[in-house]
Amino acid sequence: MVAATVVCKESNVFSLEDYMLDPPDRMEWIDGILVEKNGMTAKHGRIQARLAAYWIDYKHSSGQEGEVYTETPCRTFSQGRRPDVSYLTPELVEQFGDFTMLPQSFPLIAEIVSPTDTTEAVFGKVREYLQSGCQEIWLVFPESQWVLIVTQQRQVLLSCGDVASTQTVLEGFSVVVDELLA
Repeated sequence: MVAATVVCKESNVFSLEDYMLDPPDRMEWIDGILVEKNGMTAKHGRIQARLAAYWIDYKHSSGQEGEVYTETPCRTFSQGRRPDVSYLTPELVEQFGDFTMLPQSFPLIAEIVSPTDTTEAVFGKVREYLQSGCQEIWLVFPESQWVLIVTQQRQVLLSCGDVASTQTVLEGFSVVVDELLA
């Protein structure tokens, strides 16, 4: 998750339907306004790439298949979002095929939180994802070196030395927090 800059279309009218048909790169559709995702640091990008690679390797080695994406647009109940890393189950890959924008949240999402993100915005996004089909969200806090895993039923806060494990999706995946944040 990175800091955002508000950007409006020339006519100042850009509906969620417009966004779903052709989501602009590095943009989210928030409360009727295009918002640019910016502020990604090298550390943020490294953690994002590392987690995507771990999930890809694990889905292959475990035989679970599905697909892993980075910054691929999805629709929540009322917004157009681009999670940092996301996983789509084989069943949903088959159902949605080669989509432009997933019409619901991904079942497993990771957001790498930047120092400029507000607490309310971060947890508002978690609630939004959970209300629109996401089953598990990993919030990665690079500066404080925490990983918070959130499902409908529980929240698990992990720090250096702990092992972060998926709770409901991509069953059996785990990674040492230090390794993810290195």
